[in-house]
Amino acid sequence: MLRIQEDLCKKCRICMKNCPIGAIVAGEENGEKYVRITDKCVECNICRRVCPFGVIENDDQAEGVVQCSSCSVQCKIPVGSTGACKRYTNEGGKLVRNRALVVEPKPQVEVDEKIRKPIITAVGAGTNYPCIRPAPHIVCENRDGVDVVTTVTEAPLSYSGVMVKLDTNTYIGEEGATVYCEGKPVGMVQTEEYGSKMIYVGGANRLTAKDGGFATARTIVALANGEEVELTVRTEDKKAIKIRCQQGKAPVINGVEEQTMRIGCGSATIGLLADIMKEAVDECIVIDHHVTGLFSEHLAGREVGMKWSGVIPNATKSTVGRYFGGHGDGIGGTVLQTPRDAIKSVDMSVAHAGMTILVTNTTGEIAALFEVREDGGVKEIPMTEKAAKVVKAINENCQGSMTSVMYCGGTGGSARGGVCKHPVKITEAVHDGIANLTIGGAPAFVYPGGGINFIVDTAKVVNKAFTWVPTPATVAPVEYTMTKADYEKMGGHMDQIKNVEDFPEYRK
Repeated sequence: MLRIQEDLCKKCRICMKNCPIGAIVAGEENGEKYVRITDKCVECNICRRVCPFGVIENDDQAEGVVQCSSCSVQCKIPVGSTGACKRYTNEGGKLVRNRALVVEPKPQVEVDEKIRKPIITAVGAGTNYPCIRPAPHIVCENRDGVDVVTTVTEAPLSYSGVMVKLDTNTYIGEEGATVYCEGKPVGMVQTEEYGSKMIYVGGANRLTAKDGGFATARTIVALANGEEVELTVRTEDKKAIKIRCQQGKAPVINGVEEQTMRIGCGSATIGLLADIMKEAVDECIVIDHHVTGLFSEHLAGREVGMKWSGVIPNATKSTVGRYFGGHGDGIGGTVLQTPRDAIKSVDMSVAHAGMTILVTNTTGEIAALFEVREDGGVKEIPMTEKAAKVVKAINENCQGSMTSVMYCGGTGGSARGGVCKHPVKITEAVHDGIANLTIGGAPAFVYPGGGINFIVDTAKVVNKAFTWVPTPATVAPVEYTMTKADYEKMGGHMDQIKNVEDFPEYRK
């Protein structure tokens, strides 16, 4: 377990606040305040990582401790205690999952196949305004002996935007950084997904902003309609990152077209390919801005019989074999500019001259092989056939980079009032699976909770389906499909229903 050096501790209690299992206590004894680690400690090392004064050290290990191997933290769990994740309990020297396996998932709302597809789309339908008017088209069709109705309208939505997914490791700015188009603020860097960067353009506040509202509307619609758009991200150090993006095409960042989406983070790359790494090199560093991996120290390295090589990567250690690197414009979105920069030092009390170190990124596009010298330095050597096989395996397990655009919206006015006389009825019907929402013919995911907020993949929507009006708001094609019987129950505009065969555009 760990121990706090009480004579050096400042009693700030940061460690206690962060301990996931409450293994740190504070109090007063003989008039002196204290903060101590109890025998519940599992050495997850969170306290060490957050302590601003570095006063936490190793102490004696209690009897009966079992080391968990379910993740890279490798908690050392005393008898009767759980690990930091609270999933496993040490019961008499054996780790037991403390929740029974759940074999039955929660029941889900099912949409009847007869209403899954709209009879017609709302593209080209127009808009009836104000919202008191029925939808422009309410059509009926018999499907497998059941009358089905679709209502369609091109709805102006001020609560709207697009989530732009860029398959890249390249640095595009920190989360929250403002995104510009036509020199106007239109969105922000949202977050990061596995191998991708996410940008959100739009939202009600951007659309209604005095500076940039119209530019925001134009940008949303251009992206949703599959047009190429150039965005600019302003970083904290005032740099401008230029991003050309278009649905279905690779993003171009600062003039360089992205080619490959990573196989996984640096740690995952090692976990996936440890067997062939062992046959090729003595050590492998996989550079990644999220988690850089060190093969010989990684649990996957141990799994195939490796021991730590003595190589120390140029990054901050997280857990065994996993290191955090700084964000930057270098390899894999890190600050490292060359493969050599990834090797901080070599401990020659463990390492030996002639050892080989492969350094690569998570796409295999950048790689170099190094040899350890007598003095602990390294020199680059030609890539061997086996090392090249590792790099090739990484690259072959990657996908091509692409830009994806998801339109997000909330339907409130004409998109509901045009359906029925009691708007809440269509909202309830959508959430209950009685009515099915589509956008330009494409299936939409409806967010849980109140209202009808949705997200849809614009690649599946009818081409050029979106436009905008200078309120400003974007205009989306919205369709609701349900049985005619259910439509009547919710107070639908029954006198407006037309048979789909009456439409000249209709083809059976």
